[in-house]
Amino acid sequence: MGVPTASSTGSAERSRAVAGVGIGWRPEIAQVVAGIGGLGFCEVIAEAIAPAAPPRGVAELRARGIAVVPHGVRLGLGDAEGVDPARVAHLAACAEAVGAPLVSEHVAFVRAGGREAGHLLPVPRTREALAVLVENVRRTRDSLGVPLAVEPIAALFDWPEDEFAEGDFLTELLDRTGALLLLDVANVYANARNRSRDPSAVLDRFPLDRVAYVHMAGGAMHDGLYHDTHVDPLPGEVLTLLDEVRERGAAPAVMLERDGHYPPAAALHAELTAIATTAHLPLQTPHLARDTTAFETDIWARESDAQARSSDATACEPSGRPRGSDVTAVASVSRTVASHLPAPVSDTRAAGSDSRAVVSDERAWASDSRGRRATLVSALVDGGPDPVGVDAARLAAVRKALLRKRAGEAAKYWPLLAADLGSGFTALAVEVLAGRSVAGGLQDGWDVARTARLRDLLTDGARRELRDRESAHRYDGIHAPRRRRVRLPRLRSGLTG
Repeated sequence: MGVPTASSTGSAERSRAVAGVGIGWRPEIAQVVAGIGGLGFCEVIAEAIAPAAPPRGVAELRARGIAVVPHGVRLGLGDAEGVDPARVAHLAACAEAVGAPLVSEHVAFVRAGGREAGHLLPVPRTREALAVLVENVRRTRDSLGVPLAVEPIAALFDWPEDEFAEGDFLTELLDRTGALLLLDVANVYANARNRSRDPSAVLDRFPLDRVAYVHMAGGAMHDGLYHDTHVDPLPGEVLTLLDEVRERGAAPAVMLERDGHYPPAAALHAELTAIATTAHLPLQTPHLARDTTAFETDIWARESDAQARSSDATACEPSGRPRGSDVTAVASVSRTVASHLPAPVSDTRAAGSDSRAVVSDERAWASDSRGRRATLVSALVDGGPDPVGVDAARLAAVRKALLRKRAGEAAKYWPLLAADLGSGFTALAVEVLAGRSVAGGLQDGWDVARTARLRDLLTDGARRELRDRESAHRYDGIHAPRRRRVRLPRLRSGLTG
């Protein structure tokens, strides 16, 4: 099989890619997205749609001529066991169903040792891991009828056996596969901050000439580290970094990611306007449907009680080609908040140094890459021992982040429970789910609901939600819930089997 090179594919594929300002389409904000004028493209989570029947909101955007990009989150391009052909086929089917100009996935692994991590995890930046990535990317590209863009993730820890700087690793991957780069500016900022690096210097080594499009997202500090949360407002520092990316000619299309705690439409549009202004991209004033306010209010109320709080996004002036002072004004949207953030946690390695923490263990680590990844997943989701050489404090932060993410997923399945418990829902979910394997939002939330019932924490709404679920489904606390053949009377609210 011939290996496509960047020189032979890069410019041709970029000419078919997206342009302008985009947003991640989510069912919760479908009406808001539909009202945004001048939208260049949108991105949809590939695993959340059925190719045979894409969501109506996505189909309507496509009918308006807005490009739709399927974005995979579960394929596992970095999985040592290889990519699942069925998952690749689903990604290809999604691309065909929405007429996508390209698809995207992550430079990450998501499962190991037969366990699902429920999280995007960093691959070791080693020659062995690179070979696995190259093969998986090639297999995926061979099954797609459109280009593939790969996204480096925000990683809270590094593997001690790393042999490449991140930019060099990405360049090698793209050179050997012909894939494009999905540049997540928020991830670059998060990684640089948590490694005590200069993000501009990090960008110097990135293959910016192969950027297909750019992600922007908000984040927050937790446990002394900056987390790319997708539920918080855009920091000014990330907008400043976007301006630098634009100056380097690497921002042909830029989109906003938001995966929870959705603000009102005006706040979302303010962030899109800030992106458009900074990247010198067009965006029109939205024309929102008259009944959108009630929809937004409902979403805001449910999300604010189910997920972490965040401050209001700061409104910006309508976009256009910005004056010299505009970028400075846009970049200040979170300056006050940023001034109160803790200083970055120092990385144990200096920039440009050899990243292998224990040289004598390098060969053993490299030869047991699958085993170490399986140990990591077990440590994160089952409470197993940490893999040797990986920073324990960083792994503890990943565990907490994963538990908060699981709590957010559970809240989507149990909205009344999340609303009734308010800010206590996440804390209880973290406590209940710690050390338990990832089971999905429905089952995770069920465990939280039963614990809340035992502690007499349920109010009428959550009690009714649990009662209705247990009358319609059987859940033994171990296996996945199954629908009952005969729905039980609602009065039998104490059943747990």
